[in-house]
Amino acid sequence: MGLELYLDLLSQPCRAIYIFAKKNRIPFEMRTVELLKGQHLSDAFAQVNPLKKVPALKDGDFTLAESVAILLYLTRKYKVADHWYPQDLQACARVDEYLAWQHTTLRRSCLRALWHKVMFPVFLGEPVSPEMLATTLAELDVTLQLLEDKFLQNKAFLIGPHVSLADLVAITELMHPVGAGCQVFEGRPKLAAWCRRVEAAVGEDLFQEAHEVILKAKDSPPADPTIKQKLMPAVLAMIQ
Repeated sequence: MGLELYLDLLSQPCRAIYIFAKKNRIPFEMRTVELLKGQHLSDAFAQVNPLKKVPALKDGDFTLAESVAILLYLTRKYKVADHWYPQDLQACARVDEYLAWQHTTLRRSCLRALWHKVMFPVFLGEPVSPEMLATTLAELDVTLQLLEDKFLQNKAFLIGPHVSLADLVAITELMHPVGAGCQVFEGRPKLAAWCRRVEAAVGEDLFQEAHEVILKAKDSPPADPTIKQKLMPAVLAMIQ
């Protein structure tokens, strides 16, 4: 059996891996794990990833969890173009710096924006107070400013003149609040121009394909009560 990727394109790190593999013509079999049906919590999926999270990778008898680890594995195994994860020591360190920073900052802010604005009220039928939503969106705004000031600055991409894993991970995160209807790029011309450059670098068709699910998040049907009960503890832990 060749490379298998366990993904749900509702998930931002899954989208990053999907785009990366497709863009670099890495052959893989996609195994869809539907998060909103709780398939990641099944005993069958736990055989692939005991953490019960997507993405996950299976390459023969080798299994791997965590999106950054998977991206780096694919980078090294398939010897992709250097700009994705540069051999230059300092450029590589900049990619590592961003990947280390985003876990508890941009990812958290984007997840909370999606769930507080759309998924709690629409999918789970749970109201979110205006005060909570306002706080969440204010936190997102602060994080977006950090992304611009610390990482993007006046460069074409987050690390320099070429697209890297950092850009791919960042843009897939930002599409979460975009899918929730947030005007992420309004009043942020540098960030908007960067987004267009990243989309062009990976290919507009591939970018749109990968984000089709998240851009329809607002249309999610209400969760079945049994699924809701199963998902709620994991969702609450995820967005803390």
